[in-house]
Amino acid sequence: MEVKINNISNSLQEVEVTLNYDEISQEIANAYNEERKKISLPGFRKGKVPIELLKKLYRDAIEYQASEKIATKKFWDIVDKEKLKPINTPKLTDINFIIDSKLSFKVQYEILPKIELKDYKGLTIEKPIFKISENEIDKEIDYLIKPYLKFEDAEVVDGANYKITVNLQRINENNESNEPIKEPKGENLVINLSDENVNPQIINNAKNKRVGENFNFEFVDEHYHGDEKHTVTYRYTARILKIEKIIYPDLTDELVKKISKNKANNIEELRQQVKEDIEAYYKKQSEDIYLNNLLNAIVKNNDFEPPQGYVNTILENFVQQEKSHYSSKKNNLKNFDEKAVEEYYKPRAVWNAKWQIILENLCEKENIKVDDTDIEEIAKKESEATGISVAKLVNYYKNSDRLNSLREEKAIKFLIENNKVKEVNPEHKN
Repeated sequence: MEVKINNISNSLQEVEVTLNYDEISQEIANAYNEERKKISLPGFRKGKVPIELLKKLYRDAIEYQASEKIATKKFWDIVDKEKLKPINTPKLTDINFIIDSKLSFKVQYEILPKIELKDYKGLTIEKPIFKISENEIDKEIDYLIKPYLKFEDAEVVDGANYKITVNLQRINENNESNEPIKEPKGENLVINLSDENVNPQIINNAKNKRVGENFNFEFVDEHYHGDEKHTVTYRYTARILKIEKIIYPDLTDELVKKISKNKANNIEELRQQVKEDIEAYYKKQSEDIYLNNLLNAIVKNNDFEPPQGYVNTILENFVQQEKSHYSSKKNNLKNFDEKAVEEYYKPRAVWNAKWQIILENLCEKENIKVDDTDIEEIAKKESEATGISVAKLVNYYKNSDRLNSLREEKAIKFLIENNKVKEVNPEHKN
């Protein structure tokens, strides 16, 4: 077997193969045996037709069909032997089969291109440091005690500490007219005026209103058609059906234990626990933003055009994941806008393709590898947490994508260690 590996471009390779007929004779014989199982002829039951008769009647068809399967198998054997790394579906671009003589074929496939990495070490990358305010702690405690709120019927709205039930009717956009628009009413809608997401006009205009009275408010919708910004104002009138005052419970030690699941015994301990939880959340957010900033900077410093086939493969995976998520919610896939999803994920697919190519080149340049020691160390930690044996986990890692994940983790750790952090207050940024 003659094998040539041709580099057509920085991201496209071709395998050119020539085999003598004797080298594929066993595969040809297997093809006849497979076809024999399917064919019946007068005087012969299915599977009993003599091979020589099959050759006489169908030799060209059977062997030419077999030649494509043989070419595919031989190609993947070469991929394993030569440790080639196709990143998309290889294409059989040429095949020449001469019965009793030879089989030659060519297969093209994309590879991760080699790039000359630059400016990936010694960078100064901003990392936001979030400060916790007492107001945030108060809000989180308000959220925790939400299930324990009580409501007391009231006659008038006397501030934001109320819940109202209303019927909504959209009215004419003309400010001089309160004529209703013919569309379904929103009936028995409950609005918690203490919710910070509520339209401020509702809170202000409902104040001092009583059951049976109306108030108006506007909702402004801003959206884009392409690059053009559109602003639409919707006007509504609300009739108040019910008013309830929100009664907050006393934060007794007993209630503190309930809402903290026995992690705090009093209000001081609760506030400390909530503070620590927010700090942990902010720390994770800060680290994630820093890592995104770091990787974005490296991709920008090493910008290039990734192979389109590779981008398309990543994009297809994104779309399929979104489709699977959509269908898991028991939605009708007829309503799934695949084109819109593709457009949404295109920039992310391009970025991911660039990052994976940079990652491959970085690992090669800096000799970042995952060895048996790394695998066993991770396996021991996860074994302690899961109870699964170290040997089983090691075997699983070696036969899954976990090795790629571990290598990426090591590469990211290398980048973090070789770049500088500039802590910034996000409130002071423009």
